[in-house]
Amino acid sequence: MNRIDQTFQSLKQDHKTALIPYLTVGDPDARTTLDIIHELEVAGADIIELGVPYSDPLADGPVIQRASERALKGKVTIRTCMEIAQQARARGSKLPFILFTYYNPVLQTGLDTFFEEVVKNDISGLIIPDLPVEESEEVRRRALAADVHLIPLVAPTSHERIASIASEATGFVYCVSSLGVTGERTDFYAGVDSFLETVRRYSNVPIAIGFGISSGEQVARFSKICDGVVVGSAIVRQIESQIPLLEQEETRQQGLLQIREFVAQLKG
Repeated sequence: MNRIDQTFQSLKQDHKTALIPYLTVGDPDARTTLDIIHELEVAGADIIELGVPYSDPLADGPVIQRASERALKGKVTIRTCMEIAQQARARGSKLPFILFTYYNPVLQTGLDTFFEEVVKNDISGLIIPDLPVEESEEVRRRALAADVHLIPLVAPTSHERIASIASEATGFVYCVSSLGVTGERTDFYAGVDSFLETVRRYSNVPIAIGFGISSGEQVARFSKICDGVVVGSAIVRQIESQIPLLEQEETRQQGLLQIREFVAQLKG
C-alpha cells in the first residue's frame, strides 16, 4: 500500500488529522534540508512535501520564491530533491514524501527517467500545480502504474470542475484555502467551509487544505473539517529566519530546535 494511504488510514482510526509541512529542498542547503526533515518528523509531521526550487514559481508567494532563489544558487535540481527523499529514508525516516514540482522540470527530465527516479527514491506522491487535470492523462497513467499518487489542486474558483477533479483524485485532494498564491494569511476565502463540503461530496479520498495556513489556531480550525492540513510559507519563513544560526556549527542545533518547536506548536 502507498505510504500516503497507510498514513491517512492510521490517522483516521485514531481520529486525527495529518499535519503536512512543506519545505523547499536545498534551502539553505541540501545537508540542512535533511536535518530539517528529521526535525519535522520529531515535531509530529505526518507527511512531508518536498518543494523543487523553480525560477518561475507561479503559485508561490514571496517567501517560497526567496527560498527557491537560495536553493537554485546551490545548484539544487529536481534529481537532488528526489535523492533527498532516499537519503532521509536511509537515515530512518518513515514518512511519506510528496514531490511538489512545476511541470517544466519534469519535462526536462523526461517522463521515463522521471518516474524511474520517483520509484527509486521512494516518493509516494506528486503535486504539479501547473498541470491541469485536462492535460494530465499521460502523467496520471504513469503515476498509477508506479503506485504513486498524482494529487490534484482544487480551488474555490474551480466551480464546475470541482466534481471532475475530486472524483479522479488519488491519495488526497489538495484544497486551496484562498484566492491567489501561497503565503501566510489571517483571513481566508469567505466561502471556504462550503467549498470544502462540496469537495468532500465528490471525493473518494481524503481532503487536505493548504495555502495561507500559518498558526496552530488555523491548523486546529481546519483539522475539524479536513483530513490533512498543509503548512508551507510559515515553515519556510521560519527556516529563513534561522539561516544565520544554521550556517554556523556552534549554533546549528539551536536553529534546528527553533524549527522543530515551531512545527510542534502547529501540531498542538
